[in-house]
Amino acid sequence: METIRLTTAEALVRYLVAQRTLLVDGREAPLFPAVFAIFGHGNVTSLGEALARHRAGLPVIRGQNEQGMALAATAWAKATLRRQVPVATSSIGPGALNMVTAAGVAHANRLPLLLLSGDTFASRVPDPVLQQVEHFDDPSRTVNDAFRAVTRWWDRITKPEQLLSSLPHAVATLLDPATAGPAFLGLPQDVQAEAYDFPAAFFAPAVHQPARPRPDRDQVERAVVALRRAQRPLLIAGGGVRYSAAEGAVALFAVDHGVPVVETVAGRASLIADDEALVGPIGVTGCDHANRLAAEADVVVAVGTRLQDFTTGSWTVFADPDLQIVAVNTARYDATKHRALPVVADAREALVELEAGLEGWRAPEAWTDRARRERADFAAFVAGNVAPADGAPTYAQVVGAVNAAAGPDDYVLTAAGGLPGELNVNWRTLGTNTFDCEYGFSCMGYEIAGGWGARMARPDGEVFVLVGDGSYLMLSSDLYSSVLTAEKMIVVLCDNGGYAVIDRLQTGKGGEAFNNLLETTDVAVEATVDFAANAASMGCLAEEVADLDGLADALKRAKRADRTTVICLRTDPCAWTSGGAFWEVGIPEVSDVEAVAAARAEQDDAKRRQRAGW
Repeated sequence: METIRLTTAEALVRYLVAQRTLLVDGREAPLFPAVFAIFGHGNVTSLGEALARHRAGLPVIRGQNEQGMALAATAWAKATLRRQVPVATSSIGPGALNMVTAAGVAHANRLPLLLLSGDTFASRVPDPVLQQVEHFDDPSRTVNDAFRAVTRWWDRITKPEQLLSSLPHAVATLLDPATAGPAFLGLPQDVQAEAYDFPAAFFAPAVHQPARPRPDRDQVERAVVALRRAQRPLLIAGGGVRYSAAEGAVALFAVDHGVPVVETVAGRASLIADDEALVGPIGVTGCDHANRLAAEADVVVAVGTRLQDFTTGSWTVFADPDLQIVAVNTARYDATKHRALPVVADAREALVELEAGLEGWRAPEAWTDRARRERADFAAFVAGNVAPADGAPTYAQVVGAVNAAAGPDDYVLTAAGGLPGELNVNWRTLGTNTFDCEYGFSCMGYEIAGGWGARMARPDGEVFVLVGDGSYLMLSSDLYSSVLTAEKMIVVLCDNGGYAVIDRLQTGKGGEAFNNLLETTDVAVEATVDFAANAASMGCLAEEVADLDGLADALKRAKRADRTTVICLRTDPCAWTSGGAFWEVGIPEVSDVEAVAAARAEQDDAKRRQRAGW
């Protein structure tokens, strides 16, 4: 057997370079398209040296913040529909821990991400080293153990030859649609530098394509029986529809069988706004029109969704006591939730087989007509939300202005705060797979970093980023990254004076307005942030506009610009789109504050509709 003597770090990099993937359009591309790196002790002298020599095949992109660069990698993976897996690497200690939040985002959203962190010395001779956290009862534990809670594959490489088994398992975990999520490798500093005679065949090029597991025949038959009995069927399109490239299968299923479609946050842009089967988004950040259908549905086909509380209204949105859920999912865990009839399979393949079993069957015309009326009412509802009006611009109006400036190849992205609800309801999708609202982990700070990652993954069209002032202040340094790498974004910054949506939750549940809006903090607010000046200082084009007309003009200029442009405007902190489903939060069971007690009573009443244990 031919062998080649390499260090652990060199072998790791060579293996990553050899892995290839087939994109959704069939083109072959690197599975690991780039490494986002902030070097320090722990990853610069061995891993960094190997990356420097192989950067023609594995480009290295310098980050500004470890969390931001790992979030950018996560957004890149999402924009390529999990077909590419960027890498993020840090030194030991705080650099590593900065990536834990991004790992949580990738884990909650079922997105592949490879994390490589330096670690303390396996020999322990130099201990304690700089940035080492010592555990008196367990010397083998380091800060990298924190990744165990937010990764699908975790390993610490303590001998070079462990790569021979660990790396293929990590890749398989990343690419398996049932386990997709982050993989982590801890790399002790001395082990990175150790050499081993690796089999040359280990570095042979390999082309990967995600599996499309077919459903069990009996599971399909049970689902077909349930659907043929349905009088009010509804299809929920989740993120798995997009990752399976099953948009066409969903559209065909809906048309052939007269089944209305609603979308989760992750499933938005599975269908375009003009598709006659699409009613609107479901759940807490959804619309009443979709939720009314969900309340009446007797069979729900949940395709590629984990049925998060924002989708189910904390399990109050479904009202039929005899409701049957048919859960189509590659992950058995998701497919068997809440006494569903599971169809454990790839979304596209499952829908094809359901189609065959349902030949000749259609939902009652009265139900299909009802869905059409809700769809028409929803379109009118959105038109009213985004229409200009007197006063400070609302989030909905900002969404409408960006929507008007966008084309079918443009991508829109946001996360956390009040923008997800407003974007989810009021955005009219122009092209499939052009929407990224990070609401699995609801991570403030994802917006700008994610926009940067999405831009690198999507060379065509614009990337529009919607961000609030709170998220901007948490993590805006990747504006500079986008300028350094010439990856243009259009960022619309909505300044509503603080964490306005949490102020809404706080006061809406009877609490005193406190510590969310800047004006309700216990410190005197004497200074405001000049966001445009801040963005300009990082090399962006930036301007502040006063109204919606100014925003429309600025968006035109931004589309013509050759680099990242930030458009700032003050928005109304109190104007929100109406509707949505119930959401259970922790309200004090006893309180001498009348408004809090009333909110608790209202929640207790809503919980009587809750479907516990489904």
